[in-house]
Amino acid sequence: MDLILADKNRKEIRLLQEADADIDIGDTNDFQFTFSVDHWMGDIQTGCYAYIPGTEFGGPVGELMSSTAENRIYICGDTWRGMLAKKIIEPPAGQDYKTVSGELNTVIASLVQDAKISNLISVPEEDTGITVSNFRFDRYCTLLAGIEKMLSGKGYRLEITYVQQNVPKIGYVSLKAVPAVDYSGTTEISQDNNLDFTVTDYKRGINHLICLGKGDLKDRLVRHLYVQQDSTIGTAPYYAGLDERTSVYDSEGAEEQELVENGTEQLRELMDKKSFQANIRDDVELDMQIGDTISGRDYITGISVKKPIIGKILTIQNGEEKMEYKIEGDD
Repeated sequence: MDLILADKNRKEIRLLQEADADIDIGDTNDFQFTFSVDHWMGDIQTGCYAYIPGTEFGGPVGELMSSTAENRIYICGDTWRGMLAKKIIEPPAGQDYKTVSGELNTVIASLVQDAKISNLISVPEEDTGITVSNFRFDRYCTLLAGIEKMLSGKGYRLEITYVQQNVPKIGYVSLKAVPAVDYSGTTEISQDNNLDFTVTDYKRGINHLICLGKGDLKDRLVRHLYVQQDSTIGTAPYYAGLDERTSVYDSEGAEEQELVENGTEQLRELMDKKSFQANIRDDVELDMQIGDTISGRDYITGISVKKPIIGKILTIQNGEEKMEYKIEGDD
């Protein structure tokens, strides 16, 4: 993979061959490049861009730090996904929620236009054949979270790619909806792959959430949400006695529908879950993206996971590349 440096106008300058890199997408959505002072060329400044063409790995440089004690220089910034996480979808004036209807890519293009980032981000005019009708975004959600939630409900994921152009044209970031792929039937990460991985089966989560909305004291709106045996969330208790673990979600002023919707999301974060992290070597051919589904199994403990990929971390150290995938969720 070629890591490229471009100036503030996205005119390519050179390869960043001397940099060690740590690029996280899906979690912190940021990057850090490390340079030895001896290799520092002085041509990187805030506002420049660094990216790997044809991938999601990259973004604008937003921070420079020099450490004389370490004799190193650190370059940091948000990834393209991180930029989307710092844009907010606001309800139109006089309305409670932002709602949209139409073909997926057309809707995404409209959101990009509203966010005033279309000079960098382009949405191809590709008709997915999939539409939403009066889809309602959460109030003041991030652009990233809103798009991802809209697409996941249709079995789609967000594809982000930096598209390299021939001179004199400049590159741009492509954003579009593509079908999420389920690799669990064909690909399983396990001891058979001879890979390093960490698998966790977390069974200390909350399974009963008491949601508090509008009102005061005895007039307070209260709704109870419960995790079911199949990990869905309902309004009838399933776990009881020693197996019940309860917490409170306080959303002062919330009406019933908003309270239940947000409480459900909160409970999904707090409930039992399994996680799987694997370091993928260069000689293992895996090219899965955030939103695709994969399975993992640890033969020692018997823990197995089938979940969407929620994060990828690319590290480059001394010219050697390593990819880490993260899958996590309730099970």
